[in-house]
Amino acid sequence: MPTILAKNADILVTMDGGRRELKDAGLYAENGIIKQVGPTSELPTTADTVIDLSGQIVLPGFVNTHHHLNQTLTRNFPGAQNNNLFPWLKALYRAWARTDAEGSRASTLVGLAELALSGCTTAFDHSYIFKNGNSVDCQIEAERDLGMRFHASRGSMSLGESKGGLPPDDCVEEEAFILRDSQRVIERYHDASPGAMTRIVLAPCSPFSVSEGLLKDSAALARQYKVGLHTHLCETVDEERYTLDRFRMRPVEWMETLGWLGDDVWFAHAIHVNGAEIAKFARAGCGVAHCPCSNMRLASGIAPIRRYKLAEVKVGLGVDGSASNDSSNMLAEVRQTMLLARLELGLRTAGKPIADTDWMTAREALEIATLGGASVLGRSDIGSLEPGKCADFFSLDLNTVGYAGALHDPVAAVVFCAPQTARHTVINGRQVVADGKIVTMDMQPVIATHNKCAATLLEG
Repeated sequence: MPTILAKNADILVTMDGGRRELKDAGLYAENGIIKQVGPTSELPTTADTVIDLSGQIVLPGFVNTHHHLNQTLTRNFPGAQNNNLFPWLKALYRAWARTDAEGSRASTLVGLAELALSGCTTAFDHSYIFKNGNSVDCQIEAERDLGMRFHASRGSMSLGESKGGLPPDDCVEEEAFILRDSQRVIERYHDASPGAMTRIVLAPCSPFSVSEGLLKDSAALARQYKVGLHTHLCETVDEERYTLDRFRMRPVEWMETLGWLGDDVWFAHAIHVNGAEIAKFARAGCGVAHCPCSNMRLASGIAPIRRYKLAEVKVGLGVDGSASNDSSNMLAEVRQTMLLARLELGLRTAGKPIADTDWMTAREALEIATLGGASVLGRSDIGSLEPGKCADFFSLDLNTVGYAGALHDPVAAVVFCAPQTARHTVINGRQVVADGKIVTMDMQPVIATHNKCAATLLEG
């Protein structure tokens, strides 16, 4: 039984029920499960793997609730740098459809490596264009090689331009095939057991790229197999206009008629919602993937995170696709979550006095990225460091230029200061990052392949 001992951390943030912040502490795990958390002096003295965390802060691994890993191939894409959502998508659909199996593997590895280097230990990916040999299988194979805890989606688009959708007809799939392949992927890969490394989610892309029938059938299939459901919703005003014009309903109301409100559902972005819709999410148990960098990049708007939290709606963070963020950095996303919430607060209060309880704090942002993400993904085995939970954690070196002068409150410094690279990242009791580098595989050949594939997509 493989064991791991992490010890001597200056501070260990548990995110457990007591939200403890322990000094000179560490943890001991067996077979990927935490057995003990506490002062270093109380831990076992030996293990198969021993990590000295002196001078470091340790946090639970971040949980990324929305990504498009294949989009790392189209970062900083010419012709899509200065657009909002609909024209941005039209500029990129066909490039994504040209992604082959080699490109899919390389892009998945690059995105997951960047996540791991920023403290992420569980990632959800929303891929929805499976053409040219690309498949969910390519991504799951890559995830297993790198060592990330992974929720993969069998996403889909079926409504092409000729049927009133946004994507080109040659970028969509037949619905019967989508449903057959969704069933295949679930039966082959989904693991519902505690501590699972791979789970499957069904994720039709958006209200403007799939039919009502596919949304209903996907929900029925997901519930038959007890897997999660995910889609983009309320991301832009354009989407709202689309559902109002086509169905005479706002997006949330329309999705409700299709059986898409429930505690097994979470929506990406969820920016343009009103109070009644927030209350519906709360009653149904729906979750939200907040993607602040992408929302700013595409000028989509500011999601009402404070109102979601007050209504007890589940909220996690998502880096979103690397073509609408150009990064897969979870620590950067945590920082932007806090800053954007403060911007929204300033705009809302318009110069009036602000109560202490109205501020988004650094610790609240960290909680959204850990426990919040775990809740959104429907997992009680990750998100905190306590016995019985998965051994997923990361550390940051406090003795760096970036934290100099901020160590009177190291926990807050992690968010207030510029994002730093993880010193160590451990997933399921296995080191994936050591001394700031990916150690489960050689990333240089992957980067070379990735750049080659990205150039091919750019050339068309």
